[in-house]
Amino acid sequence: MRKPENFRQSLSRRQLLQQLLAGGVGLSVAGAGMPLAQTNKKPGHPAAKTSGTTPLSKEDDQFLEDLERANFNFFWEQASPRTGMVKDRCNVRGPDHSIVSSIAATGFGLTALCIGHKRRYISYAQARGRVLTTLRFLWTKLARHRGFFFHFANINTGERIWNSEVSSIDTAILLCGVLTCREYFLRDAEIEPLAFDIFNRVDWSWLAEDTPLLSQGWMPEIGFLPYRWDDYSELMMMYLLGMGAYSNPLPARTWTSWKRLTFEYRDLKYIGSFAPLFVHQYSQAWFDFRKKRDHYADYFLNSKLATEAHRLFCLELARQFPDYSEDLWGITASDSQSGNYVVWGGPPEIGPIDGTVVPSAAGGSLAFLPGPTLQVLKHIKTKYGKGAWSKYGFVDAFNPLKNWYDTDVIGIDTGITMLMAENLRTGFVWKVFMRNPEARRGMQRAGFKPYQPAVSAEVEQTSALVS
Repeated sequence: MRKPENFRQSLSRRQLLQQLLAGGVGLSVAGAGMPLAQTNKKPGHPAAKTSGTTPLSKEDDQFLEDLERANFNFFWEQASPRTGMVKDRCNVRGPDHSIVSSIAATGFGLTALCIGHKRRYISYAQARGRVLTTLRFLWTKLARHRGFFFHFANINTGERIWNSEVSSIDTAILLCGVLTCREYFLRDAEIEPLAFDIFNRVDWSWLAEDTPLLSQGWMPEIGFLPYRWDDYSELMMMYLLGMGAYSNPLPARTWTSWKRLTFEYRDLKYIGSFAPLFVHQYSQAWFDFRKKRDHYADYFLNSKLATEAHRLFCLELARQFPDYSEDLWGITASDSQSGNYVVWGGPPEIGPIDGTVVPSAAGGSLAFLPGPTLQVLKHIKTKYGKGAWSKYGFVDAFNPLKNWYDTDVIGIDTGITMLMAENLRTGFVWKVFMRNPEARRGMQRAGFKPYQPAVSAEVEQTSALVS
């Protein structure tokens, strides 16, 4: 399992999930990728308005401003000024001498630079300079294969660390940051062509040479990893990027190749997988799925419903773990008191849940359920701030029942919180990223069409699936 920085082994979230699935998890599944009709609403499942129509109080907006500013400081201070690479994690309770960067954290960091300039945390010259440093390093130095990058790298040299894999999904997260910068600094004489070249160097056809299902990675020692991206998850961003590429693109059939299992919980129906809440968040930090659907679903509404199901699941767990309440819920892959990185969440229950709270579970769902998630995050900062809050925002996890508070913040969890906070406030990341023709082309090839939901997003709904 993933362990703290000083002795951690190189296992990605996805590898941990594969180990979990190998052990078997049971759940009643309604269907496997079959479109269902919307059902009538049921009482007791509040759903907030979609981002852009939710009025935030001055207090809530100021809270999110403080949160974003703290998150931004991580990406500014914990990135190498020489390479632009962002640390995978950082100890905020003591000296931190780690040299491990992750390409996913760097992708979030590139997007954070755009937000940072927009929010006037840094000047245009500072933002442009750091973006250029990063893109130059990605183009010339960072270890890669066929345009895909190794998951973990030395923050100063770019050399592969821990014999980590060439990661397809983490490269996709990095590319989302690269493309966000290309559009934000559009017509910049150096940023635009560098970003264009980095994206178009990726050989998507190599990753899918024998199957429409992409491999989760490749290692020079063994070749392709034995796992494929075959179930609904954060894979949506990767398939859409590959399908939208003009150089070595994925065929359109890849979009229909992966499974869409239908889950049911407390009268809520949604597409999901046996995985933590983050799988409903990551693609939607950049791709704007609002009021769009493909043949299968409205995925923005789907994530709203999945988040609400998770909230209700945590409230049910309050019988075992009395810390969970309307004010305190949210479990997703995170650090744990044992020192291991644990893949946990639900429904259905996965992992040895012990009362741990992971702030990024609510933070990454801010755009889906603004009211309930803001309630949680504000409560954590107010009641547990001494242990759960740091100069970079929330620590990765804590357990009030055991009086345990993590010492670290993790780049990807800090990143998803920051991006979704900004999307809730202004939709900024969605607006900038969706100006990319590759993003629009990918969604068009996947069959997405604009539509007006049959039931307003302001009222409760029990199914994201559409016929």
